[in-house]
Amino acid sequence: MDLGLEGRRAIVAASSAGLGRACAEALVREGADVVINGRDAERLDAAVRELSALGGGTVRGVRADLDTEEGRAALLAACPEPDILVTNNAGPRPGTIDVIGDDDLEKALQAHFWTPIRLLRAVAPGMMERRFGRIVNITSAMVAAPNPMMIASTGARTGMTAVMKAASRQLAPYNVLVNQILPERIDTGRQREMATLDSERLGISYEEARRRQAESIAVGRHGRPEEVGAACAFLCAGAFGFISGVSLRLDGGSYPGLL
Repeated sequence: MDLGLEGRRAIVAASSAGLGRACAEALVREGADVVINGRDAERLDAAVRELSALGGGTVRGVRADLDTEEGRAALLAACPEPDILVTNNAGPRPGTIDVIGDDDLEKALQAHFWTPIRLLRAVAPGMMERRFGRIVNITSAMVAAPNPMMIASTGARTGMTAVMKAASRQLAPYNVLVNQILPERIDTGRQREMATLDSERLGISYEEARRRQAESIAVGRHGRPEEVGAACAFLCAGAFGFISGVSLRLDGGSYPGLL
């Protein structure tokens, strides 16, 4: 199915690895011209080479810290009129309320509340004028089902999701659609980090921690990054103009609620 993304201009934040890279790859394969971003120059350069080799759209890398004004300016300068913005960032420090400190909460708010909102503010006016925009925020299943171990993540990301939901209603009449992806147990470095923490906290092997992660998902396995990328490309598609303000759970059917 043609998603109508060929020639579209996209910014994908925090995309030299992990879920951001998976989203960038899906967009490149669909023919979009993509600006990717990371802090590690070597890893970013490797990602540009590998994504460019796929064919499809062009790929450009911008080394920048998006939690700074200068970093956001550098990314936006590389793609001043984006059709697509995918916000993403490194996950906050895991921990319960007695472990997470004020600094952890401040960092989470900067990365997962202020940074995506500031990026939205920067790109929305142009998208509204051009009557096309797709904004996809990579958040977390913790927004819908808070976990005691993820206090910093659930707090900052839930606040951001509320702001994005409100903004989606303002922007939708201009064909600027704002949606969220809520991943859980996707097999990236973040899940390997969590398995290491669980093995230490629970006194079990790393392998057992990984097994428990997979068993916690209804389909009985970790999600694959490319599944998140495919969902992102779907939400960015020009062919689907009637989906906005949605938080799409990618959790292998594990969410226990009805809505």
